[in-house]
Amino acid sequence: MKKNEFEILYYLLNHEPITQRAWADKLQISLGSVNKLMNRLKEAGYVGGDGRVTISGKAALKPYKVDNAVIMAAGMSSRFAPLSFEKPKGLLRVKGDILIERQIEQLLEAGIKDIIVVIGYRKEMFFYLEEKYGVKLVVNEDYYKYNNPSTLLKVKESIGNTYICSSDDYFTENVFEPYVYDSYYAVKYADGPTDEYCVSFDGADRINKVVIGGKDRWYMLGHVYFSKDFSRKFLSVLECEYQEEENRKLLWEQIYMKHIKELDMYVRRYEETDIFEFDSLDELRFFDPHYVSNTDSKIIKNICDYFECDEHEIHDIVPLKQGMTNLSFRFTLRDRKYVYRHPGVGTEEYINRKSEEVSMQVAKQLHLDDTFLYMDKEEGWKISSYLENARTLDYHNDEDVSQALGLMRTLHQYPGRSEYVFELQEKIEEFVRLLRQDGRGMFEDFNWLYEKIQVVYELVRQDAVPTCICHGDCFEPNFLVDEGGKMYLIDWEYSGTADAGVDLGTFICCSDYSYEEALSILRKYYESPDMTELQLRHALGYVALASFYWFVWAIYQECNGNVVGEYLLIWYKYSKKYAQKVIELYKEEADGTSIN
Repeated sequence: MKKNEFEILYYLLNHEPITQRAWADKLQISLGSVNKLMNRLKEAGYVGGDGRVTISGKAALKPYKVDNAVIMAAGMSSRFAPLSFEKPKGLLRVKGDILIERQIEQLLEAGIKDIIVVIGYRKEMFFYLEEKYGVKLVVNEDYYKYNNPSTLLKVKESIGNTYICSSDDYFTENVFEPYVYDSYYAVKYADGPTDEYCVSFDGADRINKVVIGGKDRWYMLGHVYFSKDFSRKFLSVLECEYQEEENRKLLWEQIYMKHIKELDMYVRRYEETDIFEFDSLDELRFFDPHYVSNTDSKIIKNICDYFECDEHEIHDIVPLKQGMTNLSFRFTLRDRKYVYRHPGVGTEEYINRKSEEVSMQVAKQLHLDDTFLYMDKEEGWKISSYLENARTLDYHNDEDVSQALGLMRTLHQYPGRSEYVFELQEKIEEFVRLLRQDGRGMFEDFNWLYEKIQVVYELVRQDAVPTCICHGDCFEPNFLVDEGGKMYLIDWEYSGTADAGVDLGTFICCSDYSYEEALSILRKYYESPDMTELQLRHALGYVALASFYWFVWAIYQECNGNVVGEYLLIWYKYSKKYAQKVIELYKEEADGTSIN
């Protein structure tokens, strides 16, 4: 069936017949063409003499009937800080309606009763939808490490003539229909520049190119419709592409873009006021003024309580790059910029926030971190000043390294102690236990390496070196340098009373230093060209211990979907290299031979 024939037949299924002239205006074709179309429909037996759809006509429409809808609600929507830190974006109430509920009700109103909601992040908050609306819930446990292709593949057997929706879209009018002719992506027109996915299409509205960003262009926004033919072809492509690990991080649209020539998808144009998607709190406030003064956000309330301000004064919220253990965003208040740190899910398993708060107070007293303003030691959230145009430490910049080692010395020479102890070997044991529970500590030489590290720990422990307050995470991203060249040591989550070797070991094992360069760093720290034998072997012992600690920490992070990258291999190699070297040094000392 041709598209114009479908449009006439589908319209007549739900409306009274209209004149051929009205059809000519509606379809933007000549009156003669309308006459030919109507005659073909009548000759095929799809339209009766009264102008209404016949039983045969209804059967002809059946291949175009929408089977179901899939609502993607698994992701975290981290760009929508801070509200998405507290609840999934699809559960926000906008102009009186919860986003996902409004969308479900519009689908039901259009006669689409088979609705699948794929959930992941804070999934329990969506459970009520099953009883309230009769939807089917599917859990995507990979939501935190892969992108939305993982969601589509979770329900691939159910995708045919299917609406693919995002839980956080807001449609002012019902955009859903029970019959659809072909696959399409909803598009809106951007007057001026946009950073959205912009589309080009031919005279038949088939999409032939998609680029990110453009000016005065149609761009993708909102729902999508997969026809059965498109679903069959695309899911085959998707399954193949998904075999490659790097493709799992892509959006399904990006995979579609790679195969655009073989996949027929069309545009369906919508007006500016038909579809809304909110990428920031400021955008939501513009659409729904209720959020200007009442976000119902505990995070925003925390900021207001600390600064004694009103919600409307907080604006320009920008999510910062997500760390391994926390979520953070920048915000502006009274013409100054600040950072709010929100503790990550599960960090309570291995981070002592009370210990962090004690260390932060010491850091502030010693001017090691003048950005620190306040931390809630019970809940773990923190507020800091934002450093404009700051850069991180350069391991091969002598001035940077000297400043960094100076900050570490200042901390280690502080006469006080924290009541909270950071015992590196205990932390190693905790992670090894967690990894063995997950079956991740079973590779070939893990036990051999673990035994070597235990030997190193016993050797350095016997040195009986006094403890001090340590940062615990002294590596490149935690040393910030402002525009004036002043350095700050930030992020004290792993801090506590410990051996100073924890900081020295971490500083070295997170670099690309050779063994000779590592020795040079130790000489700079001790401010002496001639280290004692004890200082040398003890410090190098902690390079081995820190390397192994961060190695097992990294494996645990990857178990939780956080990609650590090349550091995993670096820490593995450093663990082996320095453990062997240190055991040799202690043996030489025991034998009474020179370490030189």
